[in-house]
Amino acid sequence: MTKYSSVTRRDALKLAGGAAALGALGSAIPQIAQAAAPMLGVSRPSIYRFKLGAFEVTNILDGYVQGNGPHPAFGNNQPAEVVQALVQAHGLPATRHENPYVVTLVNTGKELVMFDAGNPKGRMKTAGHLSDLLVTAGYSPAQVDIVVLSHGHPDHIGGLMADGKPIYPNARYVFGATEFDYWNKGENIPEARKPTRDLFMTQAAPLGEKATMIKGNDEIVSGIRAVPAFGHSPGMLAFHIESEGKRLYNWADTANHYIVSIQHPEWHVAFDQDKDMAVEVRKKTFDMVSADKIPVVGFHMPFPSVGWVEKTAAGYRWVPASFQFNL
Repeated sequence: MTKYSSVTRRDALKLAGGAAALGALGSAIPQIAQAAAPMLGVSRPSIYRFKLGAFEVTNILDGYVQGNGPHPAFGNNQPAEVVQALVQAHGLPATRHENPYVVTLVNTGKELVMFDAGNPKGRMKTAGHLSDLLVTAGYSPAQVDIVVLSHGHPDHIGGLMADGKPIYPNARYVFGATEFDYWNKGENIPEARKPTRDLFMTQAAPLGEKATMIKGNDEIVSGIRAVPAFGHSPGMLAFHIESEGKRLYNWADTANHYIVSIQHPEWHVAFDQDKDMAVEVRKKTFDMVSADKIPVVGFHMPFPSVGWVEKTAAGYRWVPASFQFNL
């Protein structure tokens, strides 16, 4: 058995005295001042890449805008307090809103297909960064083979041209024929949308001669086809993407708010040109993607803008993707 020595009361007093002396000595030693760590600002991831069968999908955050809302932009046929109560119940502020702009690219292995072109540079400080972030994501504008435009609103076509020249010089452009004709002819444009038409004529119309005009359900490349989604704009298109049995639905601006527009598809959105038609498209789309369990990318969904729509007893809800695509 090991023999342990005991500590006497006298030894304990000696140890206590020594510790006190060290404490006094320590307080006399000057302390080295340390500056507080600097504030670095909000972190905002802007590139997200995942696999879809043999395809590679990249979402890029072109930017965002913050402002008052979500009412009356969202749920503008509802009382403000009803919309505010809904978003507050999900942890969002009642009177402030952030709207992201997310562009999706699909690399099929043969073509690099980009859906929409983001905002014009300089439209706002916090958006219009797509062409720069494309390089950060590992591509150059010259590598984009096809640019597909879902519709003609500024945040989708504004990044097509710079100084009168195409930003994506080698790309083939694909427009929905109904949408292109509407903005190009300029008939029956609502007063509030006349600046949109002006931008269309400088950004999109010059590309018409080298563009392919398609209709709903036309195939763009193998595995990617257009789907009519009229309402938000007169000829908006959504897109069905499929590779090796894996499916993805790019719904463009079918839903513009991940709580208000999805939980209440019947609530109007101020940006929708034909509000009743947009409501029907939302309902039909949510029924389809929830029943078939098809993942979705949405231009205005919270980044990284990938998720599912789940049917609930009350309607629908947005379920963000986590690591499913990595497995």
